[in-house]
Amino acid sequence: MPTPPGPSGPTHRGSGPRVPRALRILIPAVLILVWLAAAGIGGPYFGRVDEVSSNDRTAYLPDSAEATRAQALAGDFSGSDAIPAIIVITGEQELTEDQLGAITDATEALDDVDGVEGEISPPIPSEDGLAVQVFVPLDPDADLGDLVPQLEEELSSDLPAGLTARVTGPAGFSADLGAAFAGIDGLLLGVALAAVLIILVIVYRSVLLPLIVLSTSMFALCAALLLIWHLAAADVLLLSGQTQGILFILVIGAATDYSLLYVARYRDELRRQQRKGAATVTALRGTVEPVLASGGTVIAGLLCLLLSDLKSNSTLGPVAAIGIVFAMLAALTLLPAILYVAGRVAFWPRHPVYDPSTSDVSSPVLDHGVWGRIATAVARRPRTIWMLTAIVLAVGCAGALQLKADGVPQSDLVIGSSSARDGQVALGEHFPAGAGSPVQVIVDEEDLQASTDLLLQDDGIDSVSVTAEDSPSGSAPVTADGVQAQGPPGSPAASPTVVDGRVLLQGTLADAPDSAAAEQTVRDLRAALGHEDFTAIVGGETATALDTNDASAHDRALIIPVVLVVILLILMMLLRSILAPILLVATTVLSFGTALGVAALVFQHVFAFPGADPAVPLYGFVFLVALGIDYNIFLMTRVREEALHQGAREGVVRGLAVTGGVITSAGLVLAATFAALSVIPILFLVQIAFIVAFGVLLDTFVVRTLLVPALALDLGRAIWWPSRLSRRTPR
Repeated sequence: MPTPPGPSGPTHRGSGPRVPRALRILIPAVLILVWLAAAGIGGPYFGRVDEVSSNDRTAYLPDSAEATRAQALAGDFSGSDAIPAIIVITGEQELTEDQLGAITDATEALDDVDGVEGEISPPIPSEDGLAVQVFVPLDPDADLGDLVPQLEEELSSDLPAGLTARVTGPAGFSADLGAAFAGIDGLLLGVALAAVLIILVIVYRSVLLPLIVLSTSMFALCAALLLIWHLAAADVLLLSGQTQGILFILVIGAATDYSLLYVARYRDELRRQQRKGAATVTALRGTVEPVLASGGTVIAGLLCLLLSDLKSNSTLGPVAAIGIVFAMLAALTLLPAILYVAGRVAFWPRHPVYDPSTSDVSSPVLDHGVWGRIATAVARRPRTIWMLTAIVLAVGCAGALQLKADGVPQSDLVIGSSSARDGQVALGEHFPAGAGSPVQVIVDEEDLQASTDLLLQDDGIDSVSVTAEDSPSGSAPVTADGVQAQGPPGSPAASPTVVDGRVLLQGTLADAPDSAAAEQTVRDLRAALGHEDFTAIVGGETATALDTNDASAHDRALIIPVVLVVILLILMMLLRSILAPILLVATTVLSFGTALGVAALVFQHVFAFPGADPAVPLYGFVFLVALGIDYNIFLMTRVREEALHQGAREGVVRGLAVTGGVITSAGLVLAATFAALSVIPILFLVQIAFIVAFGVLLDTFVVRTLLVPALALDLGRAIWWPSRLSRRTPR
């Protein structure tokens, strides 16, 4: 394995620095015991993340969002925070009286199911007589992933043959999400670890070393999860299944990458020094700077997410940053301690043999195998290589214009079969498509009729009702003639429920609640009711999705430029140059654009995805730029050190040759771990998995191998402007 970035000056390789006895015995033992304790305590929390996490989309909106304010007020009218489940029961022919009676008995029996909270509505037949719908309130603290399938199973056993029952609505889709995220603790971790293990076995051709590196990653994840779980339990952080999955992948990938750097350096030092203690000290000195620089860059990029209006974005920043901190700590403390104890045995059966001749730092780059030959080839025609590479990447960027990232329907969030999606389709075939997920409009009592008239004038609204305590169903229809009676003929009109001088109107949407047409209806209503004569607040499931997409688009426009500026400033301080960081950031952005362009074509023409969440480009950018810039840091810090001794041109050639193997291995590991996200059938995670995995491979094999070295060779010493290195001759 080639030596990773680090000090390359001459060292007395035969003996090296004498290591104190405490380092040889006490410190490694203490470090290993501390990490064992952290992993032993944190490990059991893998099965308890759902205790402190939530997939409620409204919980991630800012408090100032209109949908958030509407939801907070709506609970005052119903007196319950129950989550509505819409049961749709369909038959192949018009339902008979006997079938309707059986449906009534079956749905009333659901009242005995644990988790059903409140009064179940009577069956509501459709106009075509082929279906009925029933509203069942569910306990918001119940495990919907278990409760919803239980309801479907109870109905299937009680209903006559020929009838099909499906649970849809907010509860049904929440259950789908919960079921999809259920594989995070087991399937996702298993696939990610298996992929990394295969790569490590191929890279190291060793039995013990891959297990040591994987253990380092898992210990880092356990310790990070222990801290994050308690912060979430204390309401300091907000966790979701999406954040949890990204945390797992990020920690495993980053910890393994940092471990690869240290292992490569430690193995080289064992060849140059006899004592493993001296090799450990020297390897740490050469690894600390690039690991801290790369990890610090990733953390800075992630913390820029704190600027987000969406809590799902802003909370990911500190959660992922904590994971990166533990990844760095494990790679710089636990791994060196274990490898020090194991010594050369860790590399069995390919033990690194002490050879003093390897201390010659001026050996030809061709001695570095395939990467030495690649470096020499790039040096022959650098201008041609960087221009052709840049043109190809720019062409790939053009595909990004086809990415439709303005949100996807809730019914398409889960990939594969979905009972809730099937139920929504059946609901739309026999009832108004928006039945069960109405628009909620909270208005002053004196504006009740005027607001109702405005809603009824909108083609996107099928009917309007108002909450009414004295109505058997809890609501009463409102027409242009006022509140209607809800009972036997001649019954008096129901009285609207009034809370603090306000009433709650519910408008049944004519379109599916997660459709673009329904979102446009909400926009139109807000514009109409936003007149100075009204003080209306419009909320509901559709409004929540709309506000989420708008906030996500705002975050994308704000955070991407901030991330670029922050990373650029960090690189300037690290490389002590202005031109080199600008070029590195520009090449990384070009790589991201190409990855996004290719992804757009694949999503649209291969997988036929319905679109993408507005946060997909944002997450892809943060991960690719923050993580992709790491490889440029690994390369250019080594190039700068070599240039101090060998000159600008030779510094680039040697830097590429020496770092090629370890950086490529790190890129493969990171791409494999992110690709593992695709095993979770959530559209957002599958799209992020493809963009980041493809982008990392593109950055590893094209940008860092061809584009950046060719640019540096073509510019020569000028790339280090305005530092003294741009004007000095090599020592």
